Amino acid sequence: MTLWLSTGLIFTFAAIALILYKWWDLQCIGVTPVRTLTFIAILFTSGLDVGLIMFPLTEFGGYGNVSENPEYGFANPLAIEFGFWAFLIWGFYFLTCFYFAIIEPRVKFFEIPLVKVVNNVVIIGTCAFTAYLLLVNLPWYLPQIGDGESVVPTFYAIVFASIGLAVYSSSKIKYVRILSLSSSALFIALIAGMWIRAFASGEGSPGDFLGTVGLLGEYFTNIHQFFLPINDYHEFYLFWWFSWSIMIGQFTARFVSGIRTWQLLIAMLVVPSIAIGVWFSVLYYYHDAGLEVAAFTNLAMITVGVLMVVNSLDSLIRLYTDNLNLTAQRLGRMNYVIFNVVAMIGLTMLFQLDFLRIQWVGALVIALYFGCFAYILATKRREVASIESSPKENVLDYRKIELAG
Repeated sequence: MTLWLSTGLIFTFAAIALILYKWWDLQCIGVTPVRTLTFIAILFTSGLDVGLIMFPLTEFGGYGNVSENPEYGFANPLAIEFGFWAFLIWGFYFLTCFYFAIIEPRVKFFEIPLVKVVNNVVIIGTCAFTAYLLLVNLPWYLPQIGDGESVVPTFYAIVFASIGLAVYSSSKIKYVRILSLSSSALFIALIAGMWIRAFASGEGSPGDFLGTVGLLGEYFTNIHQFFLPINDYHEFYLFWWFSWSIMIGQFTARFVSGIRTWQLLIAMLVVPSIAIGVWFSVLYYYHDAGLEVAAFTNLAMITVGVLMVVNSLDSLIRLYTDNLNLTAQRLGRMNYVIFNVVAMIGLTMLFQLDFLRIQWVGALVIALYFGCFAYILATKRREVASIESSPKENVLDYRKIELAG
C-alpha cells in the first residue's frame, strides 16, 4: 500500500505542475458560477470535516513525543499537524477542481458506466466514514455524557440527526450555499472566541500568539518531508485526502466563477491554509500552555464540528444523487430523505464494525487517477492538448450572468 500511495503522490504533484505550466492564466468557469467568497466558503466547509475541530488536541502530544515517534523529530507538533491538514495536500483539490471544470467536459471519462459506478462507491463510502469519525470522537469531547471512551446511545442520536439534516440540506442547492456560509462564519467566531480567551484575557498576550504562529515556519522549511508518507499514521491521512479529492473537485468545479488558474491555486491552497494555520495555532497554545477548554467552548467546538460534518455530507450526498439520478425532484423529497438516511446510517455502522477502511477507498481513487490519465493518453490526447479556454457553454452562460448583473 505504501508503494501505491507514494506513486499516486508523485503522479499528483507532477500533474499539478503540468497544469500550472500549460494553463497558468486560463480563465476557469464552472456550470454554476458563484462569487469567489462563496466559492471559498463552499470549498472550505465541503473539503473539511469534524477532524479539523476534534483531532488536533488529541494529536499534538503524540507528535511531540519524539522518543516514541522519532520520525516526527524534524519539526514541532504544530508544524506536523499543519502538514497533515493544510497547504500541500489541498493541491489534491486544486487538481481535481481544475480537471472537472476544464478537462472532463472534453474527456468525459467519469461518464463511462464502470467509472461512474466506482466514483459513486467512493463518494458514498467517504460520506459514511465522515459520519463514523464524528461518532467515534464524540466520547472524547463529551465525556460528561458517558465514560469518555464508549459510544453511548446519545452519540448515535447526534450522528443520526446530523445525517438527517445533511440529507435534507442536500435536497436543494441553495441550502448547501447557506449552510456553507453560516458554518464558515461560526468557525471564524469560534476561532475569535478561543483567541480572546487565550491571548487577550490575562492568560497570554498577542505576542504569544505571534510566537506560536511562527512555529508554522518549520512546516515550510521542511515541506519536502510531506511529499511522501512519514509513517503509517501519515499514510492514513494521505489515503483519507485522496478519498475526498475527486468528489470535492467534482462538486466545487461547478461553482468556479471566472478566476484564472493561478488564482484558483491561491484560493484552494493559501486561503484555507491561513484559516487552518490560525485555528491550529490557537489550539496548540491551549495544549502547550495547559489551558483547560471551558465547557461552553467545548460545546461550541462540538457544534461547529457537527456543522462541518453536515456541510461535508450534504455536498457529497448532493453529488452522488445527481450522478445516479436519485434526486429529490425524481424521487420526491420524502422518499429522497428516507432512502439516503437509511443508506448513510447503514454504511456508517459498517465502518463502526471495522468492515470498511478509508485506506481502501483512497487506494481506489488513486486507481481512478491512473485510469483517467491512461484514457486521455489513449483516446483524448489531442482534445486536451488543444484546450485554450473553459467549455464554451460555461463561458456563454457566465457572460450572460455578467451582463445581467
